[in-house]
Amino acid sequence: MKSKWSDSAARAAVRKYAKQGINKDLALRVYTTRLLGGNPRLVLHGGGNTSVKTKMTDTAGDTVDVLCVKGSGWDMGDIEPPGLPAVRLDTIRKLRRLKKLSDGDMVNAQRGALLDSTSPNPSVETLLHAFLPHKFVDHTHSDAVLSVSDQPDGDRICEDIYGGRVALVPYIMPGFDLAQSCARIWEQNPDVDGLVLLQHGIFTFGDVAREAYERMIDLVTIAEKHLARGRTAQSLKRVSLPSRPASAERIAPAIRGAVAEKAGNDWRRMVLDFRKSDAVMQFVNGKDVARYATTGPVTPDHVIRTKPKPLILPSPEGTGADQYGDTVRRAVSAFAKDYERYFARNNRMQKSPKTQLDAMPRVVLVPGVGLFGMGKSAKDAAVAADLAETTARVIANAENIGRYQCIPEKDIFDIEYWSLEQAKLGKATEKPLARHIVAVTGGGSGIGAATAKAFAGEGAEVAVLDRDIEAASKVASAIGGFAAKCDVTRQRSVGGAFAKIVRKFGGLDILVSNAGAAWQGRIGDVDENALRDSFELNFWGHQRCAQAAVGIMQAQGTGGALLFNTSKQAVNPGPDFGPYGLPKAATLFLSRQYAVDHGADGIRSNAVNADRIRSGLLTDDMISSRSKARGLSESDYMSGNLLQREVTAEDVAQAFVDLACATKTTGAVLTVDGGNIAAALR
Repeated sequence: MKSKWSDSAARAAVRKYAKQGINKDLALRVYTTRLLGGNPRLVLHGGGNTSVKTKMTDTAGDTVDVLCVKGSGWDMGDIEPPGLPAVRLDTIRKLRRLKKLSDGDMVNAQRGALLDSTSPNPSVETLLHAFLPHKFVDHTHSDAVLSVSDQPDGDRICEDIYGGRVALVPYIMPGFDLAQSCARIWEQNPDVDGLVLLQHGIFTFGDVAREAYERMIDLVTIAEKHLARGRTAQSLKRVSLPSRPASAERIAPAIRGAVAEKAGNDWRRMVLDFRKSDAVMQFVNGKDVARYATTGPVTPDHVIRTKPKPLILPSPEGTGADQYGDTVRRAVSAFAKDYERYFARNNRMQKSPKTQLDAMPRVVLVPGVGLFGMGKSAKDAAVAADLAETTARVIANAENIGRYQCIPEKDIFDIEYWSLEQAKLGKATEKPLARHIVAVTGGGSGIGAATAKAFAGEGAEVAVLDRDIEAASKVASAIGGFAAKCDVTRQRSVGGAFAKIVRKFGGLDILVSNAGAAWQGRIGDVDENALRDSFELNFWGHQRCAQAAVGIMQAQGTGGALLFNTSKQAVNPGPDFGPYGLPKAATLFLSRQYAVDHGADGIRSNAVNADRIRSGLLTDDMISSRSKARGLSESDYMSGNLLQREVTAEDVAQAFVDLACATKTTGAVLTVDGGNIAAALR
């Protein structure tokens, strides 16, 4: 591992933060924290922490000694000064006198010592940082150090490779006891460059920022070199696999459906994140994967995101993927029962009984295919997948030099059900469409773009589909969604786009079939090719997308919703708009046919009829010409309805959202036109 320290970059950081009133110590602390956090082989998703001891001015104007330590909710890779809240150092250090301190009292004491009461909670390892005397203290969960220490004889290996440069700390759960233990061990070994916390991570320290940082790089490099010396061409023996395993997109919906739990009229779903790097494939294809993958997490805090162990599924034959769902459901059921037994036997030993978390896995391994991370959102699924990839690397390296071993099950349980960590996960309230995956066709502009934004605002994961991939990407980027090129008039394009959605998120719950365009002409005069082109887009495009969506929804077995953008033309045809209205009328009844044929699958099908919406169908030029032809202002033309209000793309988007949330409504047509009796259904 190479040091990324740069004198010029460090000076630039000091100048930058000086303009914000930040002192040099804290500026350099931010700089080196980012260097550490930017390396995924050192730090992932909130893991690790750093600190600096410095001086600041309190509200009374007094200069006080403080410890600036990473705060909860901040990531080391992009941390800013507010992410390193300052606590009064003398106040915190007084806690060293105590023999015992509960987690709750520790958190309360740390918050009480904050210089700014609005700051985030200081790290749970604040006391460890405070009890060490060094100015700069760095802590990471280095992959290499974990591979070396996660061994039955990890202490001996560390002594051999580090000599007297580090002191070893036996595993203790983070908190007051660990802080006391680390302080005592350092006092017995005051000349060391760092502490290796066995089966947890590594601390380094120094009088200046560069010294602490480069000691970390140096000690991690020693572990990496030791692993390299023991590496073989194939550390994990490969299991026999089918000649043609099924693809991820073929089996993901079955997995996603199997881990969904019934919740009232809907389902409590998961979002999936698929990975198949070389390291992942070597890991999942290993002959002994059932042993090493289920031993436990490579560092304790991973269990919060990954559960104690993954679900391992049999490798699916490519031709048998359609029957794979039964296999997956049986495996998930067995996993859940095993988790319930794990909870019961460990909960019996608790002074204060815990409430069981859900029993669903967060990581799924499929030999021959790859791994899936799972979570309540795409972000959470990606975190689980990232940690699973790290686990694969660490365990492979550990098995290379010996046999992977982690902390005992009791300690894993204590971390998973640690009140301080559970509090972090339980604060957020889920939005109505959280855990739902939505595809919006024609999502690059107009009603489609507004609809994509509306669904994202309600917590859904949104796939923006459009034949204009640049427009789709722009919308997706703005809402944190996913973009895919899709020409709904081409079956292959539709199939490819929906496969990408499944590969990205694991499945699909809601389709907003919106793509369309207007053809004009008197029906007795219209060219047959024009009429066929309109049907291709405005009817067959909806059918292709709905059919693809239903296939995914049936594989999941958790229902879903089809939402079609029809038009007032479907029930109230206007002159010279037959080429547009005819296929829209067919699509309206297509919507009802899906309601009839797939209601038993739990799939709802509804339509929205809108009129006079500024979009690609009704352009500014069209509005201008129509209003002039009628002797009206553009404003009067656009608000020519009973309510005398212009209807917007956002109004139509909200109608789609409302129908998506109406779990007992199907076969309905919702009119969004401000009131047009001629277009009212009867």
